[in-house]
Amino acid sequence: MLEVHLWHWFTFAVLVVALLALDLLVFHRHDHKPSLRESAWFTAFWIALALIFNVFVWWWGVQQGKPHAGLNFLSGHLIEKSLSMDNIFVFVVIFRFFHIPMEYQYRVLFWGILGAIVMRLAFILAGVALIQRFDVVIPIFGVFLVYTAYKLALHSGADVHPEKNIVLRIARRYLNVTKGDHHLYGRHFFVRENGRLLITPMFLVLLVVESTDVVFAIDSIPAVFGITRDPFIVFTSNIFAILGLRALYFLLAGVVEMFRYLHYGLAAVLGFVGLKMIAEYWHPHLVPHWASLLVIASLVTISIIASLIHGAREKKDH
Repeated sequence: MLEVHLWHWFTFAVLVVALLALDLLVFHRHDHKPSLRESAWFTAFWIALALIFNVFVWWWGVQQGKPHAGLNFLSGHLIEKSLSMDNIFVFVVIFRFFHIPMEYQYRVLFWGILGAIVMRLAFILAGVALIQRFDVVIPIFGVFLVYTAYKLALHSGADVHPEKNIVLRIARRYLNVTKGDHHLYGRHFFVRENGRLLITPMFLVLLVVESTDVVFAIDSIPAVFGITRDPFIVFTSNIFAILGLRALYFLLAGVVEMFRYLHYGLAAVLGFVGLKMIAEYWHPHLVPHWASLLVIASLVTISIIASLIHGAREKKDH
């Protein structure tokens, strides 16, 4: 692991807060429907930022005699970025179910990401504590990932049913929810009517997004532990993928149907990492760091290319 001190974590936290503040208060101060060009630029910006940080991690690792740190960050980030594309399928279904206009979706995703950052930090710290205390957790994570890969191969993110979300059902039953929809309350999560504080449908959407991200984190964080046990690399690779999720969502939201084979590629990635975790419990370093990166990148690339080829053929036939 990298030699990381408390001030390193604090510096990264300040960087994330600064980026979020810049995003909310400068780039997206007013609600609007992001254009395809704007979303492409911001997607490129977040990817470039992650790669710059990746170079720093590589340099930092070389200084400490750990040159593989950069490869581990890149592999972890690629896994998280790829899995976030499947998350987009789910977000599209959720927003369509609640009839949320595009100009309000960014606000929901922004606050959802804040919650996701806190939850993932908690999950990662818990995972590290478990691994350090009980080494047998590693193959258990591996078996879980193989099972998750099997489920993902059978059902893509588009198969989600928001109306069955347990958090949504509890909120509707026990919380004071307004009768109107977003046309009446706009971007607000809370309103006051007749002296009562009520939650709006927008807040219900946020609850569904947050609870859905818990499921995403349970799948994705063990996958990165299959690449590295370093909590700093696991967390930072996660966060950079999450920070770019909103821009990627608006870039791909209208064309998610084109990536019909992506979930097979993601299932293959999770299966590969799961089997790697199981095998390396008995044979450490069985798969080189560069080989893991190559396999993961190849599986995701093949699934995307296959999806685009199928889409082009289908369009030509029509």
